[in-house]
Amino acid sequence: MALDKEQIARTVKTRDWTLRYYEAGSGRPLVLLHGSGPGATGWSNFSGNIEALAEHFHVYAVDMPGWGESDPATVDRLDHVDAAIQFLDALGIERAAFVGNSMGGQTSLRLATEHPGRISHLVTMGPPVGRMPSLFGAGGGPSEGLKVLIEAYRDASPENMRRLVEIMCYDKARFATPELCDARSQAALARPEHLANYVAGLPQGAPLPRWVDPALLPGITVPTLLIHGRDDRVVSFESSLFLLANIPDSRLVLLNRCGHWAMIEHAEEFNRLVIDFVRGNPSDD
Repeated sequence: MALDKEQIARTVKTRDWTLRYYEAGSGRPLVLLHGSGPGATGWSNFSGNIEALAEHFHVYAVDMPGWGESDPATVDRLDHVDAAIQFLDALGIERAAFVGNSMGGQTSLRLATEHPGRISHLVTMGPPVGRMPSLFGAGGGPSEGLKVLIEAYRDASPENMRRLVEIMCYDKARFATPELCDARSQAALARPEHLANYVAGLPQGAPLPRWVDPALLPGITVPTLLIHGRDDRVVSFESSLFLLANIPDSRLVLLNRCGHWAMIEHAEEFNRLVIDFVRGNPSDD
């Protein structure tokens, strides 16, 4: 039986934030961190993964500050690594596997470099790495996908959500349904303060005002799985090639016919990859 969103929804008060999260399963803690984008939440990014992963792990899918049902955050307070550590502390979790899509992947990378004792495994899907020379990706500014994402923050209409979902996925016909686009629009418009804070922060470098320091990547010692869509129009797969070259204990799965949302477009394969990776690669905890 499919998990019920409301039945697994929880709220926790950390030192600085009230955070919404979705919890299921038992055993090794596994934290799922969503990407950016209007209407993005722990549930919208990972509703097709939580149940399968919860058969093997204690799963927590978090709405980070500035997204979903969690507290709003202006860009000057947008430190998701600190928020993730506060989340672990509030729930009494010493160490967890982290699985992050896009912005959530960037957060997980930073956490692995800045708080190595709090992470046992690192899984990323399409994380931006920051300002680096690009051979394959867009040059001279945001990617095609990020431009659409920013426009959807300025106007979270169903039409702009359709454009956003279409550019996130390879299979537009399957995933950019009117129902999904309307739902994402309604979710975004329900929290206008999140939209306003994001747009106000654009001149300061949103959506990621704090990037991982590339010089620290070789110091990541935890087992690392990099998953990327070959057809990603938001963050080029070149970013994961860079990570593969710099993180010693890493491996890369590059998926054809896959855009920015590997966990949605290839949910069953994604679930198998994560389960096998975390179970099959012991950490030193």
